[in-house]
Amino acid sequence: MTRLNEQAKSGPKPGKRGLLARLRTMVLAAVALLAAPAVAQQAIVLDGGMLVNGLSVPPLHNARVVIKGDRVVEAGSAAEVAIPAGATVIDTRGQTIMPGLIDAHAHLFMLGYGDEAAWFKWLAGPGKKYSIQKVMELSAWQLLMSGITGAIDLGGTPEDSIAVRDRINKGQVPGPRLIVSGPLVTRRAFGGFPAEASAVIANPQEGAAVVDKLVKMGVDVIKAHAGLTRDDYFAIVGAARKNGVKVHAHVYDEPAVRNAFDAGVDVLQHMGSAGGPTYSEELMKAIGSANRPVVLTAAHRSWIFPDTVAFPERLRDPVLKSMFPADMWQAVQASFKEWPAESYFAQIDRQIRYRSPQVRQLIAANLVMGVGTDSGTPMNFNTDGLVREMIVLADEGMAPLEVISNTTRVNARLMGKPDTGTIEPGKRADIIVVPGDPVYNRLRNLFTVSTVIKDGTLYKRDGKPLVPMPR
Repeated sequence: MTRLNEQAKSGPKPGKRGLLARLRTMVLAAVALLAAPAVAQQAIVLDGGMLVNGLSVPPLHNARVVIKGDRVVEAGSAAEVAIPAGATVIDTRGQTIMPGLIDAHAHLFMLGYGDEAAWFKWLAGPGKKYSIQKVMELSAWQLLMSGITGAIDLGGTPEDSIAVRDRINKGQVPGPRLIVSGPLVTRRAFGGFPAEASAVIANPQEGAAVVDKLVKMGVDVIKAHAGLTRDDYFAIVGAARKNGVKVHAHVYDEPAVRNAFDAGVDVLQHMGSAGGPTYSEELMKAIGSANRPVVLTAAHRSWIFPDTVAFPERLRDPVLKSMFPADMWQAVQASFKEWPAESYFAQIDRQIRYRSPQVRQLIAANLVMGVGTDSGTPMNFNTDGLVREMIVLADEGMAPLEVISNTTRVNARLMGKPDTGTIEPGKRADIIVVPGDPVYNRLRNLFTVSTVIKDGTLYKRDGKPLVPMPR
């Protein structure tokens, strides 16, 4: 052995300062490991359940899915896929293994309070201990525990939205992977919301400038909201293209849809959500031919209202209660005292008349369709809003497996996350397990999620959260 090798092997003897520095480094590393959810170091195996992989293929029975690190490494018949030595095996017999759900239209700074403007007044007063970021962290936890492993947050305060997204990505707080828009780009501020949640413009040039500013701040997408002119849409989309981001537009009536579509808006949000009469055949053909995605948010008014009239007990569900801090739960309950009279439901009779014809028209037109909720709006909870939306689509004529695919694979593409949304070797391990068969149960069993895995990490098992609720 050469002298150089002997020195390398023995190394210099550390002094007192060196030992202290090394000890400090070890302690900090241990604290960091305890603060974040443990990333799976050994394989996780989901064994024996029915596999719905998010692709347009029939379910696979008696399936086995093997996860290592943050990826799926095998997914197939239990007779053909071996269980790795030392793996954590989760028995999924009698259950369905499927991709984590994705909400293509969420608002994490709201939680279903009975009146949107009153919610922000409560936060500024009795609920002032809850910052917007704390509310978003609670929403993120509620979504994840409900089987939602991805979401597009379309409207919020920009600094808070960006901060929560980044904290989730770093593993500092539990939640779905997010892409965020920050404020609404609009001609008029949204009444009662925090001022920074609206980017009010007076002309197309200001619209383009706002896009540049928001992208520099770090948003992922742009949310074009109500009251915009045709020229506004063109300016906003043009600036977004230069910055390499997509535009989602809040559109209901045909003129707004037409302007947004012609300008090249990437995703038409709310279209077909009971805003009025059915659309012209010419517009439907144009959208279909262009493969322009549409995200329905049909349930958030026109189904939730009559469903709650029929079963108001849903507002006091004990599982929902367990997912709120006690004082916030009391405030939410108080907000429902006169909920049918809220201005949010002022046009509910008209919306109920239009709801089925519009949804059925979009399904029959075979449009590229994502699935979103407008979550956080009155009585539209993070815990059940997406499943309610999925059930509407199934009840109005879409096959349950197609609804699942639209809520996973299609929504993953809308997020720009093509390595999620399906269960295939090499894809990210964003997977949930639900009791029973979602085809037979017409998706209603999705209200109960027994297991949640995101990026290969277990966040819920056997119906029990493995990470605490943020407070």
